[in-house]
Amino acid sequence: MARYWCGLCGLRAAILLALATAIPLALIASLERAATAAGGTIGFRSGSWFGECAKWDPPRRRFLISTFLEGQIAEIRLPGIADGSELEARTVIADDDVAGNASLGIAIDAARGRFLVVYADVRRFRSAAVASYGLDSGERFFLTRLSCPDDEPSFADDVAVDDDGNAYVTDAKSNKIWKVGLNGELQSIIRSDLFSQNKEWYRSFVGLNGIVHHRNGYLLAVHTAAGQLFKVDTKTEEVRVVRVAGSVLMGDGMELLSPTKLVVAGAFPCARIVESFDDWETAAVTARYVGPLHRVATAATAVEGKVYVNYLLDLGILRRRHVLTEAVFSRGFAAK
Repeated sequence: MARYWCGLCGLRAAILLALATAIPLALIASLERAATAAGGTIGFRSGSWFGECAKWDPPRRRFLISTFLEGQIAEIRLPGIADGSELEARTVIADDDVAGNASLGIAIDAARGRFLVVYADVRRFRSAAVASYGLDSGERFFLTRLSCPDDEPSFADDVAVDDDGNAYVTDAKSNKIWKVGLNGELQSIIRSDLFSQNKEWYRSFVGLNGIVHHRNGYLLAVHTAAGQLFKVDTKTEEVRVVRVAGSVLMGDGMELLSPTKLVVAGAFPCARIVESFDDWETAAVTARYVGPLHRVATAATAVEGKVYVNYLLDLGILRRRHVLTEAVFSRGFAAK
């Protein structure tokens, strides 16, 4: 009898487990079908499980994608953006001098024919670097070490470039911004108490993340866990909090669509439009895009008047498939 009841309990547990997992799996399957069937979705095969950042390189009609744990940069060349097209990622940068580090943020500096890549030790937070490569040749112009094992823990995450070619790299672990000169010289480190004002673990486990440069001479940077947007003067290094109506919580990679309009990718929703009409003293979330949440949105890039969202996770076992989805925004979500 005891054996019977044990068997019955085991059967019940198996049934409950099957029911418990069926709902999220069904939801994921539904989200995946919706994402891959939507117009504007670009699917491609990848040798990597991850795709941390994607940026559009217009003259070469390609996306540059960082492969995260593999520490490489891949490209997706498009003969023309066509719905449902199946493409193949090709590695273009595999830098032995940063082997063992993850590749993260990418910034394209078209005026100088180069792009910049952030590298970080994502396991132990003991090293960080930024490198510059030629857009045509792939030749490395510089590799700058931002932190070493003896420094404070760091997690270099994203990068932006100003009009003079200076690069700004966010540290999501210790909440600072490294400034690197045109030729790779480390010029300064921008710190502010405002970056670290939230001490609770759930508002500080991921710090400064996405960053963009505004033509009026400042940076916009998002703090992921705190849900704050900062305005940083590149000359004085003064930091201000942008008062945002609406939430940018869990914001990640960003793209400035115009002087007044910013797109912020993130875990939920997949992307938000944030707009400002007073030079980013205040702003408001005016639209949202809810895409395949299970893939975890990490970056956004503008492509011929449209916004495409990149996702961290590839799906598939024998055949890994990555997607970039066109963001179709729903308006009217700003807080009043």
